[in-house]
Amino acid sequence: MSAGTSPTRPAVFLDRDGTLNRQVVRDGRPYPPDRLEDFVLFPEVPAACAALAAAGFTLVVVTNQPDVGRGTQGREVVEAMHARLRAAVPELARIEVCYAPGGETPPDPRRKPEPGMLLDAAAALSLDLGRSWMIGDRWRDIDCGRRAGVRTVFIDHGYAEALRAAPDCTAGSFAEAAAIVLRSA
Repeated sequence: MSAGTSPTRPAVFLDRDGTLNRQVVRDGRPYPPDRLEDFVLFPEVPAACAALAAAGFTLVVVTNQPDVGRGTQGREVVEAMHARLRAAVPELARIEVCYAPGGETPPDPRRKPEPGMLLDAAAALSLDLGRSWMIGDRWRDIDCGRRAGVRTVFIDHGYAEALRAAPDCTAGSFAEAAAIVLRSA
């Protein structure tokens, strides 16, 4: 933001895998799809995103894609998934991606649970973090939202993975998570 400009719009920051699209679950742990043909949105996502945008929220996807950084997935596959996502959900204002593989010392400031992707989007789009939300299905999403100063909604898919910080709210699906945010508007 330039000097003298104040944030004006609330946002909903959206995790990708397990939040917007179907995740691959192995041994109770979630993974992103490997191939474009496996990238399938949950059915309620387009309508719920349209409702959030209509209520005045700026929609920003924030996603870790460490397999690109590790060299086990091509960046072009992730970009094709994002093109498909943008076509299905035209209300998306921005997609922030971190390709860092994880394990860096110090940690990449854009890799969730660090809040860098949210902070970068907030600065670029003049977003008011104090009026914003993060929706995600993993502890990294909730911790990231907390660190950025936004309210959080955890979508509980029953993974074999514990939360580290308590979310503000818990939902069983993206539609339920969006309804929680819309009730707050």
